[in-house]
Amino acid sequence: MRHNKKFNHLGRTSSHRKAMLANMACSLIMHKRIRTTLAKAKALRMYVEPLITKTKNLTTTAEQMNAQRLVFSHLQNNAAVKELFTEVKEKVQSRNGGYTRILKLGTRPGDAADVCYIELVDYNANMLTEVKPASDKKRTRRSKKKTEAPAAEAAAPAAAPEAAAE
Repeated sequence: MRHNKKFNHLGRTSSHRKAMLANMACSLIMHKRIRTTLAKAKALRMYVEPLITKTKNLTTTAEQMNAQRLVFSHLQNNAAVKELFTEVKEKVQSRNGGYTRILKLGTRPGDAADVCYIELVDYNANMLTEVKPASDKKRTRRSKKKTEAPAAEAAAPAAAPEAAAE
């Protein structure tokens, strides 16, 4: 039975898993996007989203210092904690959760592992731009013979007025 098995152990000991997730979380915070396997990305999402939530809605400096100490106890990286509490905090302040996105890339050639990108949601410029509406003109696949014929017909009436002008 699967009772009380809430997370993937990833085939590692507890200390190795904690160190790996802390390193991956630091890389995600610093670079905003990392490439990893799908299982690690799902485990990382469960690890990093509560840490990002701790940065929000801090009213006093004492609360902020306490939150920084708690996050540092997980990450053990001053640069990542500083980045999280300055730049990332501003971007996620209005968001109620779901700070990360997983984009599946397919399988890795060597071992057929599912590979994906995990990224912070508000940092992907491609996803933030609005989708341009399709043109009103209906696009269909046509053979080249049919597309050349109307062009020739359109050119012929244009040539006729020039001949009449002479």
